[in-house]
Amino acid sequence: MPDMLSLETAALGSEARHWRRACVGLGELDVAASPGAWAELESYLGLSVRSNLIAQSKRLTAQADQLMYALRAAEKVADLDQVRADLLSLRRRYLRAEATVDFFGDAVNTRTNATTAAIMRGLDALAVHSMDQVLRPLGIDAPPVLTYLDKGMGASILRSGARLWDASLSPAAAIKVTRHNLWQPTSLLHETGHQVAHLTGWIPELAAALHRAVLPHSELAADAWSSWASEVAADVYAFSLLGYAPVPALATVVDGPSAAVYRMPFGDPHPIAALRVHFNTALCRTWFGPGPWDELSERWLARHPLSAAPKDAAEIVAASMPLLERLADVCTRTRMQAFNGTYLAKLADPRRVAPGELKRLADRAGASLYTSTYLQRVEPMRILSLTVLRGLDSVDPPIAMRNWLLRLGGDRSVAA
Repeated sequence: MPDMLSLETAALGSEARHWRRACVGLGELDVAASPGAWAELESYLGLSVRSNLIAQSKRLTAQADQLMYALRAAEKVADLDQVRADLLSLRRRYLRAEATVDFFGDAVNTRTNATTAAIMRGLDALAVHSMDQVLRPLGIDAPPVLTYLDKGMGASILRSGARLWDASLSPAAAIKVTRHNLWQPTSLLHETGHQVAHLTGWIPELAAALHRAVLPHSELAADAWSSWASEVAADVYAFSLLGYAPVPALATVVDGPSAAVYRMPFGDPHPIAALRVHFNTALCRTWFGPGPWDELSERWLARHPLSAAPKDAAEIVAASMPLLERLADVCTRTRMQAFNGTYLAKLADPRRVAPGELKRLADRAGASLYTSTYLQRVEPMRILSLTVLRGLDSVDPPIAMRNWLLRLGGDRSVAA
């Protein structure tokens, strides 16, 4: 009759072989996403993501091989106990790696349809361009971007270089684009603003500057603005490149009952929703003067009176409202070491996306606005802003945006 040592050795061998097969299987990326979807990625992006995931599978497989070698060399119960501990550790690492593969596989699989794939490639290109405009003068390379389509109200980003579930670093910035905002994808630049802020180290400086500006008026509000710096930075970044275009979409996403728009969950990096909308309209007012943003702000004040806010939120909003234009200046006109001693508006001048400037672009471009490869290359941010603003009052299908994104994504079959 086999002894317990032999039985445990056999059981551990069976388990080890199972997890080794699983580790090898993680590298079979055509199981995680269809070969057609992988083929729709831009070549550098696809290579970067695939090589990272395959390397992860190889590392785990090598660990499984080491474990099986240790099992073969085991001579006593203590050796088997160590093998079992290592086996459980491998299983945990596998599950974390599996989460990473599933995340990227699901993201890539949103490109199974050729039309959707071209649109997403167009959004990839817009995202990289939006970062390159600020990062290139600072000597920082913009990372590759993988956009993917998903449900929900708000966009999100898994930053390039962020620590993944398995402790590896993300090979690309993965940005969720919501279906309801696919044809006004201004939130894309809010998310790339997060990536730029991370790469430049902007947030600590901005948090300190916001705190200094608000502190003489309210310590509670100063602490709040400092804690919101990361989301404020992302909103300001989108404004600097797109002007007013992101603001109506933002107001739509964060709207709700007054109790919700004045809610201030503990630890939430997002500003109070009502205050966030008013701050974004203040950015427009500071740079562009009066305009439709004023009507939006007034409408929000009527829809969500301050009397509906709980005490702490009401104190913060009341202290902040008179300071919003000053805070807009802090964010866009204050020199920062993160920007090599210059200020954001020097790198991304909001005046280029003022309504009058967008109209001049449209008048000069005429029928070539969406078909010119030159304009596609040098003016994608202004074309995006103009197209989103044109669509606000239209009930027609978003043909112009759809076809432009298809062209950006390399689909040359789209009619002019």
